[in-house]
Amino acid sequence: MDKVVSFPGLGLEFHFSNVAFSIGEKPIYWYGIIIAAGFILAVIYASRRAPQFGISGDDLSDMAILALPVAVICARIYYVLFQWEDYKDNLSEVIAIWHGGLAIYGGVIGGILCCFVFCRVKKIHPLDMMDVACIGLMMGQSIGRWGNFVNCEAFGSLTGLPWRMCIGQTIAECGALGNHPTFFYESLWNAAGVLLLHFFSGSRHRKYRGEVLLGYFIWYGLGRFWIEGLRTDSLYIPGTALRVSQAVALLSFLGGLLIFVINRKKHFLRPVGAVQTKTEENNEK
Repeated sequence: MDKVVSFPGLGLEFHFSNVAFSIGEKPIYWYGIIIAAGFILAVIYASRRAPQFGISGDDLSDMAILALPVAVICARIYYVLFQWEDYKDNLSEVIAIWHGGLAIYGGVIGGILCCFVFCRVKKIHPLDMMDVACIGLMMGQSIGRWGNFVNCEAFGSLTGLPWRMCIGQTIAECGALGNHPTFFYESLWNAAGVLLLHFFSGSRHRKYRGEVLLGYFIWYGLGRFWIEGLRTDSLYIPGTALRVSQAVALLSFLGGLLIFVINRKKHFLRPVGAVQTKTEENNEK
């Protein structure tokens, strides 16, 4: 189905279909292509950085391949549970992820659980794995938000700002008001987070295992708390006016910041320099 999205204050107008191409009678959606591109670039980045954390690039790639389906399933379950009224009478839509509807926090929970199991089997410290994987995750999130753009979802409330977005209207049809392009806000916020965590994760700055992961929760939680407040399609805790993602984001930010400050001041965890990597331990043996 053809769609139009315009940014009248910027003089931009886009006409597109959410179907990129078809293989036989099977449509291939832009949403899936963009999510896949974000995943691939995230794995390439994290695999190249992995040796700096005492992890082989192959182990990280294997973990990512296993974590992807688990994360997608958990992200979908999380979304459907909090949007059950929309699915209870149309169960076939529960698996239709190509129509959108993935909750990132569900994916993060699934990915962390998968990472713990994988690292236990491979005898890798899970915090080393998650310290590097979370940077790739944020990169994938930054790219993946453009999947929301092609699906015309994850937009915000009305605004008259110059970068307002009008869905289903050309520049000529759009008036003085449009929607906040919250997908773009989050994409930019996450891109900035990738740069911040990339430089922070260098050996001079990372003081202990799990510190970069805490940085992810702090940065993403802060941005998501603000951006979620602008959105009009938020998931709500049943029977309340509380936005699920905003509450989780606030807890992520405050919890991450508290643990980060405590560990920095008192060094409850061993410094990275005192932690031998798996390769070093094997060489000594």
